[in-house]
Amino acid sequence: MSEGNLQGTIIVLTLFDVADEIALSKLQPLIGATTVEPTFKHPAPEYVRFERPPVIEALGPVTLGSGEQFEATLQYYDYGVASVILRHAFLGSWQRLQDLSANWISNPVFDEFSRQLVRQRLDKVQDSLVKPYEAWLSEDYCIFHLHTVPGVQNGSTLLKERGQEISQIVRGEPQSLAEAERTEILQGSMSYYPNDVIVAAWNAAFLFDTEPGAETTVRLLEYANSQLLQFRHYDDILTRELEEVYSFLDRRRSEVLSGWRMRPAAARLRGMLLEVTELTERTNNALKFVGDTFSARLYKLCAAKIGVGDYQILVQEKLRTADELYDFMIEQFHQARGFVLEFTVVLILIIELFFLFSGTKG
Repeated sequence: MSEGNLQGTIIVLTLFDVADEIALSKLQPLIGATTVEPTFKHPAPEYVRFERPPVIEALGPVTLGSGEQFEATLQYYDYGVASVILRHAFLGSWQRLQDLSANWISNPVFDEFSRQLVRQRLDKVQDSLVKPYEAWLSEDYCIFHLHTVPGVQNGSTLLKERGQEISQIVRGEPQSLAEAERTEILQGSMSYYPNDVIVAAWNAAFLFDTEPGAETTVRLLEYANSQLLQFRHYDDILTRELEEVYSFLDRRRSEVLSGWRMRPAAARLRGMLLEVTELTERTNNALKFVGDTFSARLYKLCAAKIGVGDYQILVQEKLRTADELYDFMIEQFHQARGFVLEFTVVLILIIELFFLFSGTKG
């Protein structure tokens, strides 16, 4: 098998959570961009679609400070995520691919470069941003896509013959991995046709497929990373809010009528709960898979490997905690209100009795 004629593309995804929302209807005329509909490698029903298709803007060729050239595009999601996609044409050996993987996976240069690109573009489209953020959360992900491997046409054959190299590539490891670790990594693989395969890991994926066929997987990996970014954002919001609620409860614990002060804080907590719930539902429903079982399973694999489900569980648990705190605060308010009402009734009764027995009451 030839060592030096691998052909494909290295794709670096860097995503930023830039605002509560991006008004795509306002954005599109500002940049003259197009919307992105999901592409599938097999016939799919019409209802496999984005609820609100992202808008993509071609930025053309760009060059890193180290000299590597990439073709850049910027994709905008309505739920406030901006995604930079950098594509680098690859021609070389397995060793060269492993070296690039070790150097590029989680390399901060891509975050810094992409962040600068996004800031430059967002300065021109401020009117389309709803509640923009000053500080951005980010996610990065590398996809090593080969469409030509001399002597290999079958995905399962490629895994058997090059499993060691593939496992190192998706982990960004320059050294050989233990057999147990390699086996665990390669279990995260999936194929649709005999001549394709994906191996997904938490910060990178290896993909053997045709160029058109690979687009499905790239889009799903990008979407999964955008969901991870959103759930991290919701987790941060809920963590800060719960800390404030606990602090508020600690300060009010020693006050006699502390429950009377609960209602405004409870109302604020309830508003935050509704807002986060609405945002999570919009994120979850952004892409529909009904009727396309392979794409649904592929997305489930990718999402599980990068940790979407873990953060989703964290968010759900904190939403449940916040809801229980809201119920507690409202109960405390009602108890305080009941106490005040009872005290008022008793006070009125005492005043009435005073006038009655003092002989001044008509």
